[in-house]
Amino acid sequence: MADKIVTFGEIMLRLKSPGLERLFQSPTFEATFGGGEANVAVSLSNFGMDAAFVSVLPDNAVGDACRAELRKFGVDVSRIVKGKGRMGIYFLETGANQRGSNVVYDRADSSIANAKPGDIDWKKALSGATWFHITGITPAITASAAELSLEAVKAARSMGITVSCDFNYRGKLWKYGKSAPDVMSELVKYVDVGIANEEDCQKSLGITVDVDVKSGKLDTEKYKLLCEKVMKTFPDMKVMTITLRESRSADHNDWSACLHDGKKFYLSKKYEITDIVDRVGGGDSFAGGIIYGLLNYKDKEDALNFAVAASCLKHSIPGDFNRVSVKEVEALKGGDASGRVQR
Repeated sequence: MADKIVTFGEIMLRLKSPGLERLFQSPTFEATFGGGEANVAVSLSNFGMDAAFVSVLPDNAVGDACRAELRKFGVDVSRIVKGKGRMGIYFLETGANQRGSNVVYDRADSSIANAKPGDIDWKKALSGATWFHITGITPAITASAAELSLEAVKAARSMGITVSCDFNYRGKLWKYGKSAPDVMSELVKYVDVGIANEEDCQKSLGITVDVDVKSGKLDTEKYKLLCEKVMKTFPDMKVMTITLRESRSADHNDWSACLHDGKKFYLSKKYEITDIVDRVGGGDSFAGGIIYGLLNYKDKEDALNFAVAASCLKHSIPGDFNRVSVKEVEALKGGDASGRVQR
């Protein structure tokens, strides 16, 4: 049976100031769509996988435009539910040099924020799925969205579907009275493949090791220990991956990742990424890459290097979506990093 990946979460209208301008520096915004789980679905569809996105969207012209945009990439949108409320918005100001990028959320009363357990028929939404992907973003929006997320992973587990979760800590969202570890520690019990960056494990799960995520330098041995601590806390987890970003400035990062499968620890190739075009969606492109890699490569190190190469390329592309093919990723993975014109 061919693999079918279903992702679930909120997609938003993305309003970005032009170029490197500050918000409202000029009366213009670049309007696109984006959101962690939808970004993963687009990546997988671009890689030739059968990908579907599940969400709750308003029944209006903006919701229709969003569905049409995802459909353009080949993502199955038939499982999206129409609900009351609005589409969330996020404003993005792209940083440069020592000025970091800034995100402002406007997502209160969105359709998915109002959604609650029972609003999605998970047996129908997960029909035919072999893999289900979720993040720590949706549970951070509202208490009811957290309950819906927990309902989703329980349903996937009961149906024998592999579950991946990008822990994705968003400090600006956890405002409804529960902490991230309170909610995520229960949800991650149903996860087979964990995905995180340097601080997600600590702030989403409360699992810590002695690392300084702001120093710009990474001690990979400590990330091995962090992987082991997460997998010991959640013994049903089969794979834990952590992206390793060494941030020299807003547009100059070193990028790599590690993977632990409970037996062996793998460290990927490292890329020096200069003149970053857009790092938003970089983690999502890694998540899409690791799902593709684990499903299509026998060797976990190959899977990890595919994911890192895919997310490296995303840093060169404006917008949330990673618009690259398997062929392009495999070329970079194989060592072709020249950036020469292809004729």
